Amino acid sequence: MTRIKGFCAILLGAAMMMPVCAGAAEPQALVVTTQYGDVRGAAEDGVISWKGIPFAAPPVDALRWQPPRPPQRWSGVRETTAYRNDCMQEPFPSDAAPLGTKPAEDCLYLNIWKPAGATAKLPVMLWIYGGGFVNGGSSPPTYSGAPIARQGVMVVSFNYRLGRFGTFRHPALGEDQAVNYGLLDQIAALQWVQHNIANFGGDPQAVTIVGESAGGRSVHALMTTPLARDLFDRAVIMSGGDGKPGALSTPADAERLAVLFGQSQGIAPDAPDAAARLRALSARTVVGDLNLAKMDDFFSPVTDGRSGVDVIAAHESGRAPAMPVMIGATSADIGGPDGRMVAGARDLARLFAGRGMPTYAYRFSYVAESVGGKDAYHATDIPFFFDTQAIKYGAATTPRDNRMGETMSAYLVNFVKRGDPNGEGLPQWPRYRADGGKQMDFATNGDAVAD
Repeated sequence: MTRIKGFCAILLGAAMMMPVCAGAAEPQALVVTTQYGDVRGAAEDGVISWKGIPFAAPPVDALRWQPPRPPQRWSGVRETTAYRNDCMQEPFPSDAAPLGTKPAEDCLYLNIWKPAGATAKLPVMLWIYGGGFVNGGSSPPTYSGAPIARQGVMVVSFNYRLGRFGTFRHPALGEDQAVNYGLLDQIAALQWVQHNIANFGGDPQAVTIVGESAGGRSVHALMTTPLARDLFDRAVIMSGGDGKPGALSTPADAERLAVLFGQSQGIAPDAPDAAARLRALSARTVVGDLNLAKMDDFFSPVTDGRSGVDVIAAHESGRAPAMPVMIGATSADIGGPDGRMVAGARDLARLFAGRGMPTYAYRFSYVAESVGGKDAYHATDIPFFFDTQAIKYGAATTPRDNRMGETMSAYLVNFVKRGDPNGEGLPQWPRYRADGGKQMDFATNGDAVAD
């Protein structure tokens, strides 16, 4: 596939990729050169990782509510062995994947895992976290890419702006302002991968994006926006909804909500200093109490016709590129069997298959033995996809839990490697058909069964 790099100049500048330069004195090539400077990672248990690499400038002060800009170059070797801040948010008390860092506005960093000793170019899996576009981050332990990397792929995760930092449109910011800043962050991370991942041993021609919930909706957006064309090759959509716009998804909706927010802070929309006063607000003030428990006046991404487009129309018209897709939801997902998660995934699987896209549909019905019951709720599949169930459930993890993690992660790794989840030792996962194909059920008894 020929990559189109034109949008890098729009969002990230036109800096050229520098050649690979691993420090000879460093074990297992821990030092790698990026566009902006050298980084040093760490090796542990057969995996090399780099954490906290800046892929864009800190979006603070004058860069608040601006598209992502290139980070400043640095001299010397930057230590990248620990997560940097997740993006600013009001943490959600019952979050199934609590953050491992303190949220901050300076948050545009990414993380990389690869198997130690790998010599061939590795296919790349890029993870996009969920959280309703108001919560979430790359630091939760269950999102560790190490178990997946041990199976022979490279894993990348990153942060993107959330809440009013990530989706905002105010008349004081100008006529030609963006609105989906968090989505532009995602595109910037994908562009960084295209320009830099080969230096780490990854293959920029074999990139799979994987997202759950808001991350799954992000995958829908990235598959259809022209700004992300040719930046990835395959897609995995976990509980990503039905692809349809929400109730507050127009630019006019976003502007009305932003004006109301500014007025709540005493900032009139037509005040000559409104933009400066908005950017002078503390990060804490901008967040307010917006989180998954209270988001009636928020929706993302906005369908602005540029970064965010009509997902269904883009596929039905053929404007969206065709690619292999894995798509599904949990058995007791949000809205139940006829809701936007379960039924939405089924309807989209039919749409994708009807376009001739290699489509693999699933239902996740398994419940960890320590949890019990027969209802697999929203997001409970993530640890098993990542094979981090032992991190999630600790001492309560059972052999059956671990077998499910081994099975699900193996399917995912196979899909990342070649666009087909099937492989040796796994039950056959049939390709979905538009006229009513079979999906793979990860059943309550721990088996994977096509039904």
